[in-house]
Amino acid sequence: MIDDRQGISTPDHPEHDTFSEAGPAVARLQELYALSADFLSQQFRDVLANGMPVNRIRAFYPEIRITTKSFAKADTRLSFGHVAEPGRYATTITRPDLFGKYLTQQIDLLICNHGMPVQIGYSTTPMPVHFAVANDASLTVPQEGSVDYTLRDIFDVPELSSMNDDIVNGHGFSYEDGALPLAPFTAQRIDYSLARLSHYTATQAEHFQNHVLFTNYQFYVEEFEKFARQMLADPDSGYTSFVGPGNIEITDASGPLNIPAKLPQMPTFHLKREDGSGITLVNIGVGPSNAKTATDHIAVLRPHAWLMVGHCAGLRNTQRLGDFVLAHGYLREDHVLDDDLPVWMPIPALAEIQVALEEAVADVTKYKGYDLKRIMRTGTVATIDNRNWELRDQSGPVQRLSQSRAVALDMESATIAANGFRFRVPYGTLLCVSDKPLHGELKLPGMASEFYKTQVAQHLLIGIRAMEKLREMPLERIHSRKLRSFEETAFL
Repeated sequence: MIDDRQGISTPDHPEHDTFSEAGPAVARLQELYALSADFLSQQFRDVLANGMPVNRIRAFYPEIRITTKSFAKADTRLSFGHVAEPGRYATTITRPDLFGKYLTQQIDLLICNHGMPVQIGYSTTPMPVHFAVANDASLTVPQEGSVDYTLRDIFDVPELSSMNDDIVNGHGFSYEDGALPLAPFTAQRIDYSLARLSHYTATQAEHFQNHVLFTNYQFYVEEFEKFARQMLADPDSGYTSFVGPGNIEITDASGPLNIPAKLPQMPTFHLKREDGSGITLVNIGVGPSNAKTATDHIAVLRPHAWLMVGHCAGLRNTQRLGDFVLAHGYLREDHVLDDDLPVWMPIPALAEIQVALEEAVADVTKYKGYDLKRIMRTGTVATIDNRNWELRDQSGPVQRLSQSRAVALDMESATIAANGFRFRVPYGTLLCVSDKPLHGELKLPGMASEFYKTQVAQHLLIGIRAMEKLREMPLERIHSRKLRSFEETAFL
């Protein structure tokens, strides 16, 4: 079923169909995506076996379209699920099998809010062969020069012009025919991030859960595995399996987690629930570059919240090693997001996240009310890109830290919060003081060993408990208007 058009071989290209219900619309998206991906995979096999074909080979992403003609008010109690004004809107779709639940929810809201059907069909955006074969373990795209033909002469390959963040950055994106975006990411941008996630975390995207914890130390990974095994041993916990790098998945609390000896750059672990509302822990390591990389790609999965739970330098003399810091503001000296999010832009604290974290600290530590101040400070967290900032002339940095009222300093938290703001993903930060460089308590071998033993487990448990509290909240409470700009996409 190949149609030869201008020397290009493509699968059948049916007209758009109209749908008034989300379920059948998503089923059609899955059908169209599978047709394109399977066609490209089969053609790719033929090229590997037989060499250069006569025609160029092309298939397209499916898309969702809706046209509204009325200024009638939609149900705006939600900050998403409706378009701003009459017009034509569209979005290209990839992996509708992976995003099925999300797509069903978003399409249903769109249809209900506007009383209009959606159109499902093929877009004019070609599907790169690299992304089409990514889900077929038997296929690998050869590197340039390893075969006697140029791949881009035969297939479409990833185009950087289609993999940008113009929509989320508010750069006035529109499709070729003038349609405005329905969703925050194009299909190519999502496919790119899915491939990057697999590379950096050594786990497939389908394992990621809706609640993501970021940390900067291996100690938290070890405690997370202990907690996961406890949950798997409890049939009433609601958690069903635990996944580590290499996509090793266990359902038995005593099962071996045979993690590969060669770990990825950002080892990632998933404590799963059937509905995806479990918890993912990503060890991003040290530095704002890693923090940006991880969040750039996890954002396409549209998580309900992400939190940073890591170590920091305490900046106040009244703090002690092991105290907690709840960020309510950020001093951004990480510089990795300056081109996308100017430093003058405020990154607000989100009330729902702050309350969940504070309540979680109280639940785990048993301190209540005013007594919480014994172990936790709320204030500005400074994020810097120079790990050895203490070695510079301190008059400049210390003055800025004091002027900002900072209570802690690290290298990741402001980056994660800022990217959460940019991508409309609810964010928060709870750090643990592991050193006090301004007061002579440097992070040196052996000095914090007892602290690590006693505080890491408690700190991680607080992060997990906060996520469980957020899981119990209605979606509209977490995804509030605080993260939405003047003209937003209908899809969350």
